[in-house]
Amino acid sequence: MSRKVKNLWRILVPMLVICAMLAIPALADDGDGAVSGMYGTFWALVPPIVAIVLALITKEAYSSLFIGVLVGALFSCQFAPVATLDTIVNDGLITAIADNAGIFLFLVILGAIVALVNASGGSAAFGRWAEKNIKSRVGAMIATFVLGVLIFIDDYFNCLTVGSVMRPVTDGHKISRVKLAYLIDATAAPVCMIAPVSSWAAAVSGVAADLDTGISGIQLFVQAIPYNFYSLLTFVFIIGLAVMKFDYGPMKLHEMNAQLNGDLGGLDKTEEETSNPRGKVIDLVLPVVILIIFCVIGMIYVGGFWDGNAGDFIAAFGDTDAFVALPWGSLIVLVLTIIYVVARRLMSFKDAMACIPKGFIAMVPPITILTLAVSLKSMTSALGAAEFVRDMMFGAAQGLYSMLPAIIFVVACILAFASGTSWGTFGILIPIVIAVFEPGTTLLTIGISACLAGAVCGDHCSPISDTTIMASAGAQCDHINHVSTQLPYAITVAAVSFVSFIIAGFVQNWIICLIIGAVLTVATLFGIKAVTAKKDA
Repeated sequence: MSRKVKNLWRILVPMLVICAMLAIPALADDGDGAVSGMYGTFWALVPPIVAIVLALITKEAYSSLFIGVLVGALFSCQFAPVATLDTIVNDGLITAIADNAGIFLFLVILGAIVALVNASGGSAAFGRWAEKNIKSRVGAMIATFVLGVLIFIDDYFNCLTVGSVMRPVTDGHKISRVKLAYLIDATAAPVCMIAPVSSWAAAVSGVAADLDTGISGIQLFVQAIPYNFYSLLTFVFIIGLAVMKFDYGPMKLHEMNAQLNGDLGGLDKTEEETSNPRGKVIDLVLPVVILIIFCVIGMIYVGGFWDGNAGDFIAAFGDTDAFVALPWGSLIVLVLTIIYVVARRLMSFKDAMACIPKGFIAMVPPITILTLAVSLKSMTSALGAAEFVRDMMFGAAQGLYSMLPAIIFVVACILAFASGTSWGTFGILIPIVIAVFEPGTTLLTIGISACLAGAVCGDHCSPISDTTIMASAGAQCDHINHVSTQLPYAITVAAVSFVSFIIAGFVQNWIICLIIGAVLTVATLFGIKAVTAKKDA
């Protein structure tokens, strides 16, 4: 048995024993329900905590997530072996695959499109163009950030598209894949959370639509944008980090390894070997452009733009289903891309067809991780995590009223980190926030912003987050390496955001608070740079 496996068992066995021993009194409280003693308590958060801790310690995602699912199923079924297995298979894995079939299909189709673009030489040609026109590492990072901001329709689409387009650029400037993954992840969810026309805006407005706010859901979302400190200050952080040309924490080691040894830490070692030397930049740009166009068309079509919401673009986005719309648009683009590369004589039809299974194989790791992560979320929901957080929030509301936005931000961070879902987090917390604050007040707007900002922050920090998984897939890097390198950066912005929400609870002026937050972010970067430089001296 290898040392790594032995270390895993040394961690796992005591953890499971402790969980089992502590669970006995909880289960003994009431024998009537399957989760009587644990439901709606801190125990609901234990399975994801187990998975996250194991993932960060072992640097291995698959077994860590599965163990988290196993612990959740054991808690849910009172440690009954047959019922536990049935819960894992039926309520966990099969349900996860069924509920996310659309996004799995989108991943496979997009993987095939990327394989076609790579094989046609489009990616290599874009890399050569970028080498001539993007002269520095700073320019490559800023270009990645700008492209991420421009693709604000959907976070999954953002992660995979930006990753596919910018990998040749960042590779050419010896930017590590984990740094690329951070740039993708730190742009995708935040820009969707402040874009009124996005799948995230539709989700937020849908949650708030039937609640007593005095305004429509989309109006509430727009009003909350200026106070979404985590999303906005993350952009300040990215630009500051790029311009100041330094890194810290685990990211620094990966960046030094990339620059000094040329080891980017990617998973696609043979990509450039199979590219066509006759490829041109247009062979990458054209598929990406038509992919954006058809995915947008797909989203408004599925949302009823030509049917129930005739002519109403915003309403169509509010009623769309990205899990249907993205496969709808990407399938059309896949067919058009095959026709295009064959007509351009960049490859034969047989070679083009061979790219489809290659694309599927490239997406197997994120699909597997996403399946396990969604299964873990199901276990957490079955144990009543939402009820536990709801009770915490109402308890906090009895205390310092003006401090409540900062408390909401922290609670949203914790819930999103443990559950791995931004949408689930604000779906739980928005009704609570609206019930706590008076309708039409500035403090309600700040509270909603704190909820949304915390959801994005916790999502960034969590190894079981779907957006984090998509960012790893887009950058083609190891998922746990991405999480461990991103964590210090996300926590830094979270700390500044927490202070900003404290100030906002009392000042209630977004201009003043945002300026203070931006100054604090830049000052924090200067401080961290000075400390790291002193350590290196």
